[in-house]
Amino acid sequence: MDLSLIATQTALSAGALLRRGFGAAMEIQTKEGKHNLVTEWDKKSEALIIETIKKRFPTHTFLAEEGGTIGTNTEEIQWIIDPLDGTVNFAHNIPVFAVSIAATLRGEVLAGAVYSPMLQELFVAEKGKGAFLNGKELRVTDTPSIEEAILGTGFPYHVSENPLHALEHFHAFAKMGTPLRRMGCASIDLSYVAAGRFDAFWEVSLEPWDYAASKLIIEEAGGTFTDLAGNPFTALQEGPVLATNGKLLEEMIQKLQQTMDDASH
Repeated sequence: MDLSLIATQTALSAGALLRRGFGAAMEIQTKEGKHNLVTEWDKKSEALIIETIKKRFPTHTFLAEEGGTIGTNTEEIQWIIDPLDGTVNFAHNIPVFAVSIAATLRGEVLAGAVYSPMLQELFVAEKGKGAFLNGKELRVTDTPSIEEAILGTGFPYHVSENPLHALEHFHAFAKMGTPLRRMGCASIDLSYVAAGRFDAFWEVSLEPWDYAASKLIIEEAGGTFTDLAGNPFTALQEGPVLATNGKLLEEMIQKLQQTMDDASH
């Protein structure tokens, strides 16, 4: 059962579909929150992914951003899918978006693919077999301190409510002079940690489809994937995420915790 191959082939097909839709006139709807968008291309991509995988594995189940849970057998492989991560970018003709597909069993990611169609970058990992970008093996950086790091982050749609002091976190790192990047596409942000482009990434609220594939890609590249306190994460949780090169883990936890403590007083 070549889960990695199917994830890869399906991500490439969905990416080709999104490339065709990029820049075209499109129907845009909002979900909860003014900027939480969904386009017809999210739906087309999701339908293509599910149909392709079902043809190959008719008994497998799905957790998809637009369609929710499909199938209930917990003994079967569950595919966790974001058919278009970075919809706001896509809808505004910003070419930073991705397809994210992960094969999981009881919360453990077995294979994952993240494909950035406009850059034609394909990040892939299989449990125990390493992580790759367009066939080249990935390793995280060995940057030893935040002082020398470049960090990625993202904000949830309800950032105006300042969940978990997200704004103070950003402010604290900016005050240190740390280069901060916010791509608007969590699966790409996270894959960039695996590729050594970012040294760490944090976000206060992610859903399983945002990170499932990238989690394995980071871990197979030698990085860490935890919550903000350093606790392990399964592929079915939602909530705050911290991904690092390993060397920055303790310092990032300390900084994030300190910021939350200071903001609470």
